[in-house]
Amino acid sequence: MPIVSEHDVRAALKRGERKLQVPADAIVTPQALEIADRFGLPVRYGEPPHPVAPGIDPARAVARTLVRRSPRWVAPPRRPGLAPTRFTRIAFVGAGMVGTTAAHLAAMSGMAAELTLIDVVPGLAASVALDIEHASGITGSRTRAKGGTSLKLVAGAEAVVVTAGRPRSPGMTRAGLLEINGRVVRDVGEAIAGQAANAGGIGGTNPVSGMTTQFWGASGLPDEQVLGMAGTLDSSRFRNALAEAAKVSPADVSAVALGSHGAEMVPVVSTATIKGRPVREVLPEDKIQACVRDAIDGGAQVVALRKTGSAFIAPAHAVIEVLEAMRGAIADPVPVSAMVHGEYGLGGVFLGVRARRGRTGVVVSIEG
Repeated sequence: MPIVSEHDVRAALKRGERKLQVPADAIVTPQALEIADRFGLPVRYGEPPHPVAPGIDPARAVARTLVRRSPRWVAPPRRPGLAPTRFTRIAFVGAGMVGTTAAHLAAMSGMAAELTLIDVVPGLAASVALDIEHASGITGSRTRAKGGTSLKLVAGAEAVVVTAGRPRSPGMTRAGLLEINGRVVRDVGEAIAGQAANAGGIGGTNPVSGMTTQFWGASGLPDEQVLGMAGTLDSSRFRNALAEAAKVSPADVSAVALGSHGAEMVPVVSTATIKGRPVREVLPEDKIQACVRDAIDGGAQVVALRKTGSAFIAPAHAVIEVLEAMRGAIADPVPVSAMVHGEYGLGGVFLGVRARRGRTGVVVSIEG
């Protein structure tokens, strides 16, 4: 397996070559690619002698690591068929812990040209926006941010993330927040109706299904444009619990949690796998049921430890995963709270299901 280094590139430049032809199975080091790009020398690979199976050959991956001389990180190739687009603007309503963390992650990812943050506390959203922009001097993020107290800042947003509302305190159920946070999400829904009617709405205020329903009703948006992020978070907690029980990486676990975001959620054991094997072939039933309880009680566990406030890091990542799905960066179905129309024998309610979502607002619920 030939290795093409920066010396090969410089030799080609000295020979006056206009392109560097390399064998199909050659490993071109990152430093070589950097030099070739700097001097405008295109690298051309020959045709492979036979079809190459998808994925990375382990031997080639090891060799690539051993010969890497550049400190630059080389991104893995994008999955075929994915063409993610960049949001023009994402609005975050609520600059508390979840909203702040999600906005920061969105800026780091570069998924949007602009972020707007809105919060009723004077100066809070503006301070977060300024802080995010200050970090760009380190991160190199090209995303701009601004904040304020007016819901007029949702105007023109292609996605609106609603995390505004009171967090849970120890002993408080998600349902107990229904009346307290209902007024907040209804106000946001009405603002979106007049200023961002084409936006996709993501509900993250607890209790998610109930708040998403009220948000949708006040916004007047088609139900295809509104969803909640609960299933994404619940599924992450379920995968983490299974990974800890099996002593593997969460990346080796495939599992989802459906239904409502609370005591009635259903972590689906029958389809869960660990390293491709059914979970019941890997873990005993008592450990599996303990993982189910961890998924259901995960939020309460964080609340009990914090005393004041609730989880914010995992929920923020859940928001980002839904946004990634909206912009086409994730091809697989994502567990979200979406309006169902006959799936699972239910209709007219927001429920945790597996769904694909496009920026056009189409939601297709997937049974199973």
